[in-house]
Amino acid sequence: MTRILVSGGAGFVGSHLCRRLVERGDRVVCVDNLCTGDLANVADLADDPAFTFVRHDVTEPLAVDGPLDAVLHLASPASPVDYQKLALETLAVGSFGTKHLLDLAAAKGARFLMTSTSEVYGDPEEHPQPETYWGRVNPIGPRACYDEAKRFAEALTTTTHRVRGTDIRIVRLFNTYGPAMRVDDGRVVPNFICQALRGAPLTVYGDGLQTRSFCYVSDTVTGILGVLASPYEGPVNIGNPREFTMLELAEAIGAILGRRPQLRRQPLPQDDPKVRRPDIKKAHRLFGFDPRVPLEEGLVPTIAYFRRALGL
Repeated sequence: MTRILVSGGAGFVGSHLCRRLVERGDRVVCVDNLCTGDLANVADLADDPAFTFVRHDVTEPLAVDGPLDAVLHLASPASPVDYQKLALETLAVGSFGTKHLLDLAAAKGARFLMTSTSEVYGDPEEHPQPETYWGRVNPIGPRACYDEAKRFAEALTTTTHRVRGTDIRIVRLFNTYGPAMRVDDGRVVPNFICQALRGAPLTVYGDGLQTRSFCYVSDTVTGILGVLASPYEGPVNIGNPREFTMLELAEAIGAILGRRPQLRRQPLPQDDPKVRRPDIKKAHRLFGFDPRVPLEEGLVPTIAYFRRALGL
């Protein structure tokens, strides 16, 4: 049994990760300031003696009693709606938050894992995106608060490893979806599902031919834990390499609901990536990573979750 701290543990991916860790026999310290997280996401763990919740903003130093075997840093707003509304907070958690958790990991002799993002590749000129691609990011654009916060967090993590010898891992996540996303999250999967369930037109930006590669949350958690246990310091892409246009996503949701969706067109936001697809050969080579949940299957429980969340 190990004791693992998860920052952002009451958020979407973080709550699924906390649950998987408890289920496999680990003790979990979940740290979250509930900026975009929700205690409801971990309510089923509240009475488990292996689970502890600490309300804390990791942009401030954090002291934890007792040993820690790993520190997993997931804390950050992650949707464009959130990180543009909380732009300075997003930059702070990528910088100060990462430093404080690196310091904690070093003090405890723990392995440190940070969850980065495919957004470090920006609007890519190389497709699919391997970990060796340096990216094409606008450092002063409307998405920079998130993109550059994660790029800086990667730089801080790797530099700390080189200078201090801290044991590190870096994961780059690609477009995770599934239950526990917020209704007002702002990313395309909850947007499309909630609009479709309400009988409203689906908002499509640009021509709808821009692509994303959607990874169901259980596969994402498997990938994070695979990287954590692997000998490779990273970064490692974790995602599903199947690529869909926004129009294809709309059609897939409509097919499950049994009706053809109506579309409402809006201009494409500035710096919105035109394509996104992970090269996952490294993860497959390191620990046999192979996403198991196709989009058509993962959308079913996700739609059911949002139906309950909307009271429909």
